[in-house]
Amino acid sequence: MSTQFSKGPTFGLSADVRNKLAQKYDPQTEEALRTWIHEVTGRTLPQDFMQGLKDGVILCELINKLQPGSVPKVNHSALNWHKLENITHFVRAIGEYGLKPYDMFEANDLFEDMNHTQVQGTLITLAGVAKTKGFYTKSDIGVKYAAKKQRKFNPDKMKGGESIISQQMGSNKFASQKGMTSYGTRRHLYDPNMGMEKPADRSTINLQMGTNKCASTAGMFALGTARQVTEKNVNLEPVDSTTVSLQMGTNKVASQSGQTPMGGSRLVYDRKYCAKPNEQDAIDFLN
Repeated sequence: MSTQFSKGPTFGLSADVRNKLAQKYDPQTEEALRTWIHEVTGRTLPQDFMQGLKDGVILCELINKLQPGSVPKVNHSALNWHKLENITHFVRAIGEYGLKPYDMFEANDLFEDMNHTQVQGTLITLAGVAKTKGFYTKSDIGVKYAAKKQRKFNPDKMKGGESIISQQMGSNKFASQKGMTSYGTRRHLYDPNMGMEKPADRSTINLQMGTNKCASTAGMFALGTARQVTEKNVNLEPVDSTTVSLQMGTNKVASQSGQTPMGGSRLVYDRKYCAKPNEQDAIDFLN
């Protein structure tokens, strides 16, 4: 009596990953694969699809039908290592048949029930490769791959194509620098409402690009020039534009008369302790 290999239950992250992979398994695809394998090999799989493939016998017969002689010896023994050997031979044979490594399952995915979704995907890819190679069945399963069409060009044609810009890089169709002004050239302003003549070239800027119409620096004072303050109600006439109006502040009635010089001593007067100025003068007179 044979016993299957057992790795025990999985927990944590491994269990979550295994459950997500199991959820991707498609029962409808399983029925389509069951019909396709029966049509190719003539073998009927049991109700448990993966259990019927686990010994590797039907898989080896399948690849031998698609590519005769792929697995010379098929083990019909009930021993586990014989079953595992059949699956290993099948995986090697489908790689030689044309499947990519990322499309193939590993032996433990089937034998230890690790990833049945990957096994299902490998069989679908195998059906597509078989259809591409001309092995057609009534069951329409798998995607036919496009045939490779390799083209060869002579060296002169390849060299000539290096000077042509493809449409993926853009196009210079209808592009021209005709009439453009050189970098840094002065550009004049043009306003059609002012009765000005239309510019002869593109060096004139229209009003949509802005204008300096009526702009002038006449009467402006130089940077740092002293500016006087005037008050219109005091009958002061500003001499020029350097005079500042009251909106900018004023020094009207401002005076430094009676102020002590900077740093001078200042006396403090208190009525409780100091005599009034008149009394102090009388005291000084008596003395």
